Amino acid sequence: MRIGISAQPHTAEGLYVALEADAMGVDSLWAPEAWGYDCMTPLAFLAARTTNARLISGIAQIGARTPAMLAMSAMSLQQLSGGRFVLGLGVSGPQVVEGWHGVPFAKPVQRTRETIEIVRMILRGERAAYDGKSYQLPLPGGEGKSIRSMERTPVHVPIWLAALGPANLRLTGELADGWIGNSFMPGTAGDVLVAPIADGAHDAGRTMGDIELSIAVSLEFCAESEVPEVARKHAGGYAFTFGAMGSSSTNFYSSAFARQGFGPQIEEVHRLWTSGDREGAAAAVPAEIGIGTNLIGTPSMIADQLASFQEAGVSTLRVNLVGDQPAQQVRDLGRLLEMAG
Repeated sequence: MRIGISAQPHTAEGLYVALEADAMGVDSLWAPEAWGYDCMTPLAFLAARTTNARLISGIAQIGARTPAMLAMSAMSLQQLSGGRFVLGLGVSGPQVVEGWHGVPFAKPVQRTRETIEIVRMILRGERAAYDGKSYQLPLPGGEGKSIRSMERTPVHVPIWLAALGPANLRLTGELADGWIGNSFMPGTAGDVLVAPIADGAHDAGRTMGDIELSIAVSLEFCAESEVPEVARKHAGGYAFTFGAMGSSSTNFYSSAFARQGFGPQIEEVHRLWTSGDREGAAAAVPAEIGIGTNLIGTPSMIADQLASFQEAGVSTLRVNLVGDQPAQQVRDLGRLLEMAG
């Protein structure tokens, strides 16, 4: 099992953890992107300070950049990192794309497909000539012409997709080198989240061995007697996810959990959150979600949880290290790396 961590090099404490993790042999350092810091700049900074770990954008929002800009950033980061960069892409959601970036959240699966095809075209060194529904290169009726990168190509950059909806999961299986997953419970996610990826891979003449499956978890060691309380805390954190991470009609996280059997509970969480009862919303999230999507408990319990994720087909965990003490985070990471082999 490969272990990566969510890296926050914007502070001295976050940089310390990232550098220690790289020295300890962590597989990957992930830079998130929501509506604060971007994900590319921190990875460029880490490329100069680290030597071992893969550097993964988790995720670069497709609506924030043209395909050519994504290809240019990928080429730069791959050169600066000595070949350690992985381009993680995702459509985000309508609240961020339309509210923050001011671009339409329209036909996200089609836009994702065309983005991947154009990025790979540019990285191969081909002329940027593309006639799609979302993108046309060069722009028809203008003065532009089809050009190719002025830098040395081809450049190999793995492309991973963040996907939760069935159509985007199938697209991941068809085109991507890896999956950036979430909302994943080993006992229920196989049919809901992994099967569509496998279907897309099969239809494209690929196998699941062609696709690296990664999911997000938080890590918290605790005594067995403390597990219910810790699970309750992590479950409560999903109230924001279900209540605010999406519009009233589009929330990919909520839909993924609903397909795993938590539909009525999530609807109640959303109702409470949008009515202003944030504490009630947190209390209404099933504790099973808190324990099922994370690594929580004693070392033996976490070893069993690691085995469950691996049996479900997950090959990489991107871990959120809990707590505000960097030294403790590093110690916890060290324990996990030993357990994961």
